[in-house]
Amino acid sequence: MMHLWDEGRADAKAVFAAIGKPRRITLNTVQSTVERLHRKGLLTREKVSHAYVYAPRVSREEYGAEVMHGVVRDLLGGKLEPVLAAFVDLTARVGHGELTRLERLVSERKEREAKK
Repeated sequence: MMHLWDEGRADAKAVFAAIGKPRRITLNTVQSTVERLHRKGLLTREKVSHAYVYAPRVSREEYGAEVMHGVVRDLLGGKLEPVLAAFVDLTARVGHGELTRLERLVSERKEREAKK
């Protein structure tokens, strides 16, 4: 997914050349993986000549948000407080500027929600 997020589109052979070969992963494994990601709805595919060209269906940000929703739902029983506390702590470790940015993002979201 990271390669396709960076590149936009690629067939399995291009993905293999970029990440499979250096890691000693077979072309067959790369082909199977992109096909599974397509079946899971994470990649689109288009037939170009004799090969499928794959592209991300979701952005990194959308995928990250979905993963976080799954963690909260499955591991924490839907309780947000531990995640929020961990997120604020992590943000604080990065620096004061990031805490300020987080505050701004929360304020902007509140404003958008109030307008609905």
